[in-house]
Amino acid sequence: MDSVARPFDPRLLRQVPSTRRDVVLLGVLGAAVAIAVVTAAAALARALAAAVELRLDPAAITVFLLALAARAALTSGLGVVAARMAATVKASLRADLLGAVGRRGPGWLAGQRAGELATLTGRGLDALDGYFTGYLPQLVLGVTVPVGVLAMLAFADLASAVIVLVTLPLIPIFGILVGWQTRVATERQWRRLSMLGGHFLDMLSGLPTLKAFGRARAQVAAVREMADRHREATMRTLRIAFLSALVLELVGTISVALVAVPVGLRLLGGGMTLAAAFTVLLLTPEAYAPLRAAGTKFHASMEGLTALDQAFTLLAAADGGSAGGARTAPRGGPIELRGVTVAYERTTALRDVDLTVRPGERIALVGPSGGGKSTLLNLLLGFTTPTAGRILVDGTDLAELDLDGWRRQLGWVPQRAHLFADTLAANIALGTPDAPRESIAQAARAAALGPVVDALPQGLDTVLGERGHGLSSGERQRLALARAFLRDAPLLLLDEPTARLDAASEQAVVSSTLSLVEGRTALLVAHRPALLAAATRVVRVDQGTLHELVTA
Repeated sequence: MDSVARPFDPRLLRQVPSTRRDVVLLGVLGAAVAIAVVTAAAALARALAAAVELRLDPAAITVFLLALAARAALTSGLGVVAARMAATVKASLRADLLGAVGRRGPGWLAGQRAGELATLTGRGLDALDGYFTGYLPQLVLGVTVPVGVLAMLAFADLASAVIVLVTLPLIPIFGILVGWQTRVATERQWRRLSMLGGHFLDMLSGLPTLKAFGRARAQVAAVREMADRHREATMRTLRIAFLSALVLELVGTISVALVAVPVGLRLLGGGMTLAAAFTVLLLTPEAYAPLRAAGTKFHASMEGLTALDQAFTLLAAADGGSAGGARTAPRGGPIELRGVTVAYERTTALRDVDLTVRPGERIALVGPSGGGKSTLLNLLLGFTTPTAGRILVDGTDLAELDLDGWRRQLGWVPQRAHLFADTLAANIALGTPDAPRESIAQAARAAALGPVVDALPQGLDTVLGERGHGLSSGERQRLALARAFLRDAPLLLLDEPTARLDAASEQAVVSSTLSLVEGRTALLVAHRPALLAAATRVVRVDQGTLHELVTA
């Protein structure tokens, strides 16, 4: 996370192009604030010098009040632009992250990483408010105001300008030194929070299992322990933030004193006019103030910067992985897996797999649960990216293909097809939304779903409940087969279509499946003898490797 140390991440302009206009506007407003600061200080110095001489300078007072009002308005404008920028960036990054999940599929983020994504898109990106509305405007003023002040000081008193020029870098130097420690502490805090979110999500997902085995209370203790570690990391970060604020204030105060003391001595010795002395004394604190404020607000923005860096890292991984290129997917050629390995943080799902699927072949994948069969299908769907090796479609790497075009050539029947709260016809036509009504009815009959349609009160127009409520497991599986019939894709991927079915439902699904795969290229995760009989080859997948290749 080296980019966390940067005051501004240039990846932001590439990922969210609309922020470029806001950055330019922030710069313009910052320059205008600098002019207002210099004008107000110079006018107030003239007014004070006149007051010491027991006279009134109405013009100087008027200019001071106008410059003060302009400064307030411009500073408010900075806040408005920064807040708009924060809202734009958060909305855009959330849409991009969720879009990446949609492109990559459910296999991209699983387990702890799914919890990390939930934490990132929620609290993580919300922490960007502190960066955009607090730190970034002060960073802009930390560039524009000191430049304007130095220019005015060089005109009013060159010696004071030199002192300010020499001492001004001390604040960012000390800020960087403290920032290194803050970055380490904040990254530790963010890791604790991500782990807590991921573990909590896993625990909620598996709560029925934990309750059944009497392990729920033990997990409560584990979550409490992780929360305590996050609390300790947060307190360490806050401790560094408070100490760094003290350091920056001390450096700023000493720097102002280095200017004020010589000015006072020269004023007493008659080597400096009263108006010039007031100008220097009023402007010098203004040179340090934005940098001191930026250093203080930097710590409040560190969590947001860490989340921003993680968001960019995830998006780069999504775009650089199996997000797909622009090449059109070829049709009808062989599919080759060459030395494919899929490794996760704690396990290896596939290890150095070689497999060739020729046109027209029907390959049955068998083996124990967790052996890697479903991972093979997820690779071909583009839901999982190989850690090593290549997947070639008629000689072209799958990573270089347009995945949307490639998926249009696939018919997929998962173990548990997701059904939506919509009509039966809309659920069947999910992958082919423009299909005519008669084609939908034919697909339903081909999948042995005709009797179910006839028994429903409104036939294909019957509205199903969420997740297909109102249909049995076998009927839901036949609906998934109807989707594949309607899609009429040349390559079929079936992940145990007869799992968890009773005998009658299984027979109907097997019959429909045999009819579906006839004359097509197919990969079937199957254990039932009837499905195995339809395969031209049987491949055993066990512990991530192909143990044997048996000709059916």
